[in-house]
Amino acid sequence: IHVFNRHSRQRNYKTEFESCSLEAIPLDFGDYHPLKPITVTESKTKKMGRKGSTSSTSSSSSSSMVDPLSSVLDGTDPLSMFAATSDPMTYRETVTDSSRKKRDRDDNSTIGTDFEPWSSKRGDILARYTTTEKLSINLFMGSEKGKAAASTSAVSEKVRTRLEELDDLEEGSQRELLNLTQQDYMNRIEELNQSLKDAWASDQKVKALKIVIQCSKLLSDTSVIQFYPSKFVLITDILDTFGKLVYERIFSMCVDNRSVLSDHFSPENVNDTAKETCLNWFFKIASIRELIPRFYVEAAILNCNKFLSKIGISECLPRLTCMIRGIGDPLVSVYARAYLCRVGMEVAPHLKESLNKNFFDFLLTFKQIHGDTVQNQLVVQGVEIPLYLTLYSPAIDWILQCIAYHAPEVLLTEMMERCKKLGNNALLLNSVMSAFRAEFIATRSMDFIGMIKECDESGFPKHLLFRSLGLNLALADPPESDRLQILNEAWKVITKLKNPQDYINCAEVWVEYTCRHFTKREVNTVLADVIKHMTPDRAFEDAYPQLHSIIQKVITYFHDFSVLFSVEKFLPFLDMFQKENIRVEVCKCIMEAFINALTLEDEKRMLSVLINGFIKMVSFGRDFEQQLSFYVETRSMFCNLEPVLVQLIHSVNKLTMETRRVMKGNHSRKTAAFVRACVAFCFITIPSLTGIFTRLNLYLHSGQVALANQCLSQADAFFRAAVSLVPEVPKMINVDGKMRPSESFLLEFLCNLFSTLLIVPDHPEQGVLFLVRGLLNVIQDYTWEDNSDDKIRIYTSVLHLLSAMSQETYLYHVDKVDSNDSLYGGDSKFLAENNKLCETVITQILEHLKALGKDETLKRQSILALSFFNSILAHGDLRNNKLNQLSVNLWNLAQRHGCADTRTMVKTLEYIKKRSKQPEMSHLSELALRLPLQTRT
Repeated sequence: IHVFNRHSRQRNYKTEFESCSLEAIPLDFGDYHPLKPITVTESKTKKMGRKGSTSSTSSSSSSSMVDPLSSVLDGTDPLSMFAATSDPMTYRETVTDSSRKKRDRDDNSTIGTDFEPWSSKRGDILARYTTTEKLSINLFMGSEKGKAAASTSAVSEKVRTRLEELDDLEEGSQRELLNLTQQDYMNRIEELNQSLKDAWASDQKVKALKIVIQCSKLLSDTSVIQFYPSKFVLITDILDTFGKLVYERIFSMCVDNRSVLSDHFSPENVNDTAKETCLNWFFKIASIRELIPRFYVEAAILNCNKFLSKIGISECLPRLTCMIRGIGDPLVSVYARAYLCRVGMEVAPHLKESLNKNFFDFLLTFKQIHGDTVQNQLVVQGVEIPLYLTLYSPAIDWILQCIAYHAPEVLLTEMMERCKKLGNNALLLNSVMSAFRAEFIATRSMDFIGMIKECDESGFPKHLLFRSLGLNLALADPPESDRLQILNEAWKVITKLKNPQDYINCAEVWVEYTCRHFTKREVNTVLADVIKHMTPDRAFEDAYPQLHSIIQKVITYFHDFSVLFSVEKFLPFLDMFQKENIRVEVCKCIMEAFINALTLEDEKRMLSVLINGFIKMVSFGRDFEQQLSFYVETRSMFCNLEPVLVQLIHSVNKLTMETRRVMKGNHSRKTAAFVRACVAFCFITIPSLTGIFTRLNLYLHSGQVALANQCLSQADAFFRAAVSLVPEVPKMINVDGKMRPSESFLLEFLCNLFSTLLIVPDHPEQGVLFLVRGLLNVIQDYTWEDNSDDKIRIYTSVLHLLSAMSQETYLYHVDKVDSNDSLYGGDSKFLAENNKLCETVITQILEHLKALGKDETLKRQSILALSFFNSILAHGDLRNNKLNQLSVNLWNLAQRHGCADTRTMVKTLEYIKKRSKQPEMSHLSELALRLPLQTRT
């Protein structure tokens, strides 16, 4: 490795440049001319229709539902019957079919990010619906008794085995866990979830199904009714786990077709084994005797219908919707509908009819809430009707959210009519306002106010309805003619509230509506009313968050400082913030509204553009000292505007070069002093800048200007400052408001610096190549990303620099500056020091290549090996045997693991053969013979 620099190829740059010039070849355009009209010949082909008739497959089914267990008596497997009719359908493509399919794909394939997922609601439900009562879990986890004999010889062995498994699931030994706290209950459910995963992982599929069935049965228990929503969340987590495991199991059985089984695969792509397994799961579930576990477990694997039929999901959803009608408890049934809507939105969001049907079925059974059965249950548990009604909110809100997602406005009208028929039930009305788009609600604000007035307030307070309406009006504007009447109607209800918390929760929402649409007079009235309600008994001390929110809303809409403080009740409102730290935060909030950081930056940017434009226009002709004085004065005036400082540095550097041009040949002391003053201006200004790459590039640019003006010690100072700043480069930098990795920018800067260092003469007191050695130390100590090869790319560029420095005459020079080729004249000590640096750099490169020998980094190893090979080819003297062998080793390493691009390798070899025909390059022909091309098998 020590031979690289000692045997650098001697370069004749002038000859190389001439050899790279393009050869002029005359072109014959013939009749072609870019402005000549183009003649287009149209070729028509008659499109033939498909021959033969298209037969349609029809199937008949009984309108009455078949009990899957009763059919066992005659030996018929219900899922075998299903399989017989679930063959893929043959479609006849027509224009109508094609357009319908395209519409379905475009509109219904997935739900967007604007749909709030169930996972975001889970935590709120668990936190809100809690209990201090003791809970219990009844589990039937299988029995040890023998299997019952078949009742008839007609029953097949497979069917009998399946039924025995299900009997074992449902008739097993009972295990009852009593007196559980809420936390104990949640821990036990989590243990069951883990047991399900463990059983599945150990291939105990029947045990896994047992766990899911028994957990589903818990959803029929409403003995601690206020905990039911949280119980629903916990149990459906287990169901989700089970559904995912089953789906992934069946999907894995199609591994031979994995390449075609995308998220939108067709049943035709599913093999028979996977279909049989899927049918088996559905049959097991269809044989569960109890309705609630049978419904929940089948809903959990609803997505598996995609393995069997294109229309399986669309057929199952209406059937499962009808199954829920058999659940007598209205609370249990509404959560079952919520779960069905949830899985339906996940697997088939386009099937809106099923969503609507679930909600309308719920409305039909809603009167059960006031029936004797429910009322007696509430009396026994000591639960009041308002609390009971809140238990419905998560389920109804979710169902309506699914229905309202991208729903047309006409559906809201239908919902409002159905609510009216139910007597404007407040719970339903609140859910409707929460679910549909704010624009739809706002345009019907007066209609909703009329419905709110007619609501029965005993079950659900009206002020909560007005709060929901206010939240919509904060997002969308009602008709202008209705705005004042809406505020008056809402505030009539709000101002009568006696409970301070109820009042402030509602008033907080309507303050924004007032600020949005009215003047300071109306806002002052609202603030006065808030003060009136929150001052007695110092109620404001329990409402600081809401009061702070009101302040933020007011200052959002009142941008004029003088107008804000002319609102009579604004300062008395601030007096309610009597807790010191809260008061400070509110005052900071007000100040930030009028001295906004973003606005300030925008103003700075705009001012900087104007000032920089002015700076560029100011000229004192050849009075360079006056020009520099102007720049110094400007810097003192605008030292806080970084873009102005950057412009001043560029202007001073330009002034320095202009002085050099005008004063050419006149090297007076006065001129030299002026130039040094300009250089000093830049050197003391750059550190005040914040952008690290701005500083690096200005150090480099200013150093180049100093070098061009023969200010060698000042140039050294700039370059040393740049080198010492490199370790401070952070891993991520802000680029146009986005955080980006900095290594690519650092690589670009260092390559530019290397190009300059070629012509920088060594300092007589610092030793040979002191800047290059210092820079190599910085590069070595810098913390590079583990998956980055930029450090090695930099080392490769350093080799190029050192190779150029070993030449007798450098590629370029600065006028009147003696570079190292003139200072050393090929001195052996200089070349020896150069050689040591080369040895160090090459060692680092080869060690890095060795470290990339792992499977996951072989591609990077191949790319770097070929890059290093090309560097040796360009800069090394390959007549040296050791260097020649190193290049061959790199070539083989690039191809060793089949990661190299064959086309690139072929072109590289062709280039070597072509160069071998040039004068003094015949030795490359021998090298070409030693460079094999490996083929991939």
